[in-house]
Amino acid sequence: MIKAGIIGATGYAGGELVRLLLAHREVQIKWYGSRSYIDQKYADIYRNMFELVEDVCRDDNIAQLAKEADVIFTATPQGFCASALTQEILAQTKVIDLSADYRIQNVDVYEQWYGIRHGSPQLVPEAVYGLCEINREQIKETRLLANPGCYPTCSILSVYPALKEGLIEASGIIIDAKSGTSGAGRGAKTDNLFCEVNENIKAYGVTSHRHTPEIEEQLSLAAGQPVVLNFTPHLVPMNRGILITAYANLKKEVSYEEVKAVYDRYYGGEKFVRVLEKGVCPQTKWVEGSNYVDVGFAVDTRTGRLIMMGAMDNLVKGAAGQAVQNMNLMFGLPESMGLEWAPVFP
Repeated sequence: MIKAGIIGATGYAGGELVRLLLAHREVQIKWYGSRSYIDQKYADIYRNMFELVEDVCRDDNIAQLAKEADVIFTATPQGFCASALTQEILAQTKVIDLSADYRIQNVDVYEQWYGIRHGSPQLVPEAVYGLCEINREQIKETRLLANPGCYPTCSILSVYPALKEGLIEASGIIIDAKSGTSGAGRGAKTDNLFCEVNENIKAYGVTSHRHTPEIEEQLSLAAGQPVVLNFTPHLVPMNRGILITAYANLKKEVSYEEVKAVYDRYYGGEKFVRVLEKGVCPQTKWVEGSNYVDVGFAVDTRTGRLIMMGAMDNLVKGAAGQAVQNMNLMFGLPESMGLEWAPVFP
């Protein structure tokens, strides 16, 4: 059995990790870390875990946890993992970080966009960006995994094949994204109150959202040249789900069938990316509670653009599910183990 510890177990992503790992036949959760609820029963915080989890919450002592766990998940705010992680810890255990601390290889860019000093820049070069469908082989060999952000996962997977194969221009890409409120975390914020969110939709982080450089860095690697794009997220009144619509200029005239062949070549063998049929647009309700990403596209011959779309559950494929998928790869397990849940509807 893999002994797992979770720091940040009482946040939304941490709670989803608990739900998924409890059902994983090769994992035993040894540590429910939560700075806010030390010594409180985990099931008193998340009542859905009543009679499922008897443990109490422990602190965020990652050095002690490294002596007890084969893998540590850090579902913590930006800066925690980078400030706490050391070579000594990595010599004892594997770490899957759900924050942005190791996602961006350029530390200066990270510090600029996140407004904090990186606590362990010397570890950044060995971190592997954990987008399984793109970096599968590197993930298998790493001990430090940077779990991708929710918006970047959906955005990159939707755009990647077209950009990688040179169907679209690398400049002028626009990504319009929408997320449910769980993407904003569990902390008490006025903007997330029911009366603020209900019957409302709003853009936020316009020109400044911190997922922008993560998306740009990964798409630049795909394009083989720098990619600078517009990314605009929106908050919508639902619990879960991300929908992205991306717009890019085509390099030449292409048919739907030509684009479909490209996407099928990249994702035809992927368990968790579903390329939809012609005329079918992704919807968040058809991926809720699952690790699936539904992608689709349309060729706009009138404007010479390719419109790419993606939908997924921000807490599963966008966070906890992808972390479990990465863990499976890192420990040589079947990639889909513990994740073969059909989407929930209604």
